Amino acid sequence: MICLKAFSSPLHLPTLRRIAPPSSALRTRIAAMSSSSSAVAAPVEHIVLLKARPEAVASGAAAAMALATQVPGLAYIHAGPVLRLRSPAAEALGPTHLLHSRYATKQDLASYAAHPAHVAAVQGHVLPNALDTTAVDWVNAAELPSPVSPGSAVRLTLAKVKEGVEVAQLVEKVAAATKAAGEAKGAKVSFGENFSPARAKGYQFGMVAVFDSVEELDAVEGDGKVEEAKAAVRPLLDEVVVLDFVVEAAGGAPSPASL
Repeated sequence: MICLKAFSSPLHLPTLRRIAPPSSALRTRIAAMSSSSSAVAAPVEHIVLLKARPEAVASGAAAAMALATQVPGLAYIHAGPVLRLRSPAAEALGPTHLLHSRYATKQDLASYAAHPAHVAAVQGHVLPNALDTTAVDWVNAAELPSPVSPGSAVRLTLAKVKEGVEVAQLVEKVAAATKAAGEAKGAKVSFGENFSPARAKGYQFGMVAVFDSVEELDAVEGDGKVEEAKAAVRPLLDEVVVLDFVVEAAGGAPSPASL
């Protein structure tokens, strides 16, 4: 997890320091990390969107935004590039990379944020390489878990509600809409109200829809039930960031990461 509570506006950072890309062992640990408590129904989700400096991307240093993966309380973590931006708000925000992590409780999230290994990763690798960050946290309000495995394709949605609309209304509407749509083309979802507004640039709601592959994700476009679900919640929304990413597949058989 990367918590940058003080930075809700573009960062003015020192010149990029070249960093060697992460080792294959580190990439394997990140990709294969799995939850030891898959029965937990309501994980805490943490999303950080990062806009990397152009020179960081060009040098490969963006891939070396080191992550403290061996810290108690961390159930799952993925960091990597954005596959594609799917909405005008996403294009305006311009994230190039993201981090997605999961915790069993809010206390686990808070403990990880304060851990020296996490702080060192942020100060040593993230701040020198990031122009801007956006972070959202929520407790999963979906009925079922949304397991993530190496090779999964994920659609992330962040939303602001219209004036006069309570975020709880949106959560209820999304719960009803996703239930009505069923597991559209194999999607598993997690969604909820953001509880870290200081870092979220006004985004009040977050959702991830997890698919087994990019092909399955692409297959939902134009699906009748999915379009009905979108139509049901659209009147409540003001601004929406939608983007896709893929969880890197490491060598060897992957272990599911699920809460």
